[in-house]
Amino acid sequence: MSQTTGVRPTRQRLAVRQVLDSADDFRSAQDIHDALRREGERVGLATVYRALQSLVDAGEIDVLKTAAGESVYRRCSTHHHHHLVCRTCGRTVEIEGPAVERWARAVALEHGYEDASHTLELFGTCSSCHAGVR
Repeated sequence: MSQTTGVRPTRQRLAVRQVLDSADDFRSAQDIHDALRREGERVGLATVYRALQSLVDAGEIDVLKTAAGESVYRRCSTHHHHHLVCRTCGRTVEIEGPAVERWARAVALEHGYEDASHTLELFGTCSSCHAGVR
């Protein structure tokens, strides 16, 4: 947790961060809570949600809404990027989108907006799931 956030790195936040550090894909709060319980951590689901929100606010993790509307979390790179997510297995690829960035800036300027931000998540089926490998 960065020193500039003013948020204390509690035991629970550190435990949540550790679970996300060991995961390659996005995880729901319930998945993270279950993993912590299996590791012997005594932490409530509400505490997991608070820790996740704190980590999102600090820019340490990404959050996205799945096609089903569930929020899921992942430790990602620190620069602006987007995600390509498999609907079946959850496999996620970080992608750059220079054309999207140019389009977003142009739309914002066209309407007189400054400092506009955006998120873009693409959902599909990865080649392994499409081929029935998983």
